[in-house]
Amino acid sequence: MLNQKTDILIAGVGGQGTILTGRIIASLAISEGLDVKTAETHGMAQRGGSVITHVRIGEKVYSPLIPRGDGDVLLSFEKLEALRWLPYLSPQGTVIVNTQELDPLPVLTGEIEYSSEILEEIKSKTGRLIAADALSIDPVSKNARMVNTFLLGILASTMEFEKEKWLKTMEETIKAKLVEINKQAFEAGWQYAREAG
Repeated sequence: MLNQKTDILIAGVGGQGTILTGRIIASLAISEGLDVKTAETHGMAQRGGSVITHVRIGEKVYSPLIPRGDGDVLLSFEKLEALRWLPYLSPQGTVIVNTQELDPLPVLTGEIEYSSEILEEIKSKTGRLIAADALSIDPVSKNARMVNTFLLGILASTMEFEKEKWLKTMEETIKAKLVEINKQAFEAGWQYAREAG
């Protein structure tokens, strides 16, 4: 997956850990000698608005922003956010999404309605869809703040970095008291992806 470049767009709403997730991915790639550029955009994050993190990895990366239609992976912590940012993914790209419905700001303001067909629409426009109800899986079911590292585990299983290096980077990036539960969530995501094929 890291042959030429890998463009990862991480989408969520305020408080879901999109920035931390991007930081872990970027730190690991840098430690492996790759060039990395990142960018974050916050849309009223304090009030449930979108938080988007661009992570671009390769031998040489010139711009931090992923052009529309160019992304390799869209990692989304919520279904509607996945649909909203899908135009940034290439038609052959992979969507990894938590099936949770959080009523982000566009739903709360009435701008967008939640459709029951969101996953079908995403699937029809992408190369691969991995959807998971993260909140139904331990340890995320006990602590909803672990959704991000659960989904990171799914993403990590599709990349070329060794699992031990992911775990080491998490230890170096996450607050010490939260490392163990985050590692458990990561392992659960890794396993989920392997079983999903």
